[in-house]
Amino acid sequence: MDQRSIETDYLVIGSGAVGMAFSDVILNETDANIVIIDLHDRPGGHWNDAYPFVRLHQPSANYGVNSRVLGRGTKDATGLNAGLDELASGAEVLSYFEGVMQQQFLPTGRVAYHPKCRYEQQGGEHTFTSLVSGLRQRVNVRRKLVDTRYFDVQVPSTHQRPYEVAPGLRCVPLNDLPAIAQPPSGFVVIGAGKTGIDACLWLLAHGVAPADIRWIMPRDAWMLNRAQFQSTQPVLAMRSTVEQLESAAAAASLADLFARLEAGGHLLRLDPGVEPTLYRCATVTHAELEQLRRIRNVVRLGRVQSIEPARILFARGSVPADPGWLYVDCSARAFRNREVPPMFNGSTIMPQVVRTCTSTFSAALVAHVEAAFGSDSEKNAMCAPVPLPERPLDWLRMALVAMANQQRWARDAGMRAWLAASRLNHVGGDGAAADAAEMQSLRQRYRDCAGPAMVRMNALLAGSAT
Repeated sequence: MDQRSIETDYLVIGSGAVGMAFSDVILNETDANIVIIDLHDRPGGHWNDAYPFVRLHQPSANYGVNSRVLGRGTKDATGLNAGLDELASGAEVLSYFEGVMQQQFLPTGRVAYHPKCRYEQQGGEHTFTSLVSGLRQRVNVRRKLVDTRYFDVQVPSTHQRPYEVAPGLRCVPLNDLPAIAQPPSGFVVIGAGKTGIDACLWLLAHGVAPADIRWIMPRDAWMLNRAQFQSTQPVLAMRSTVEQLESAAAAASLADLFARLEAGGHLLRLDPGVEPTLYRCATVTHAELEQLRRIRNVVRLGRVQSIEPARILFARGSVPADPGWLYVDCSARAFRNREVPPMFNGSTIMPQVVRTCTSTFSAALVAHVEAAFGSDSEKNAMCAPVPLPERPLDWLRMALVAMANQQRWARDAGMRAWLAASRLNHVGGDGAAADAAEMQSLRQRYRDCAGPAMVRMNALLAGSAT
């Protein structure tokens, strides 16, 4: 097996959204060279493995890399997202990242891209091996290793389902839904997250009767109202932020907080009679929620343990089954909870979230901090990791860390300037001229309520079971 050696300033593991957003800022704000390694054959990370009908759950204009707009800046005219900022399809996202790599990164002469390669580190030595040719190369890293694998995004087509399925039964990832050639006797969607939502909406859009869909929902989830954050109207996002903090400052309990957030239209849930125990930043519109509520056969018995021809076994019981049903696996968790490492740690950077539910904005900001600040202590002070959400209580944890980060950024003139210029910053600028006065008023309300909100949120967190 041949072996070669190369040198670089930054070695980036992963050409997914986080690796691309980080690399984009380094290229534009420094003179550094970058080597990017990825297991996939194209940039885009998990988007390469996603189901054919996947779309962003956030406006296209606030996703991707800082230097290149994603989408056309329009609003959807039809469908369940009508009237709101466009949501790029998976194919559009992949094409976008391919364009970033081929039209922006590689022409600089400062980026070396190695797809279909596996990275390894042994004894401080960085190497990667081509999965196609077997060529092994050693990398001398002059500055930093950038490891984007903290997010470890999982999708249904690549994860191992955590339950047994009896021989002869059909259980497929939702990637296979467009290949259906013969209607089954019914559909069973397993999972309550983004992919479960998308599977149900796809089936309903293709004319499947709601009565023919069984939705296995181990836990009900709080979902974000997508209408509250639109890229063309930063005043909406700012208003939502302020109203949420004012709700937190006035909340008598955790239950009262979520009741206020729901009443204000910030959080939504499938069934008003069921208290959600899950929160992972999934977004929906009211129109999507209306469609999902047409499905009446929702099974809430915990996680699936096994599927047999005549029954489905759960942690808390069982329900009858039919061998002619098609089981649609949506049980993959987008992110898995992990120990939170320092973001800047000597010769290694591990990008994480620094503002609630914003992966590419966070990666871009982490890269700017790397370029603009000196010591690891300064950099880590600017980038406290916002925990990845799992439970409703995490809403508090995320908000507290994100607010503290925002306050640190506001005290630094360079950070304020970068935030104002960043297209990924969905609350940057005043938006339309007509909104400038309201934006200034909202910022004053934010300053007035931020302190009381943080005090109350800390009290709510301290008084809740961990």
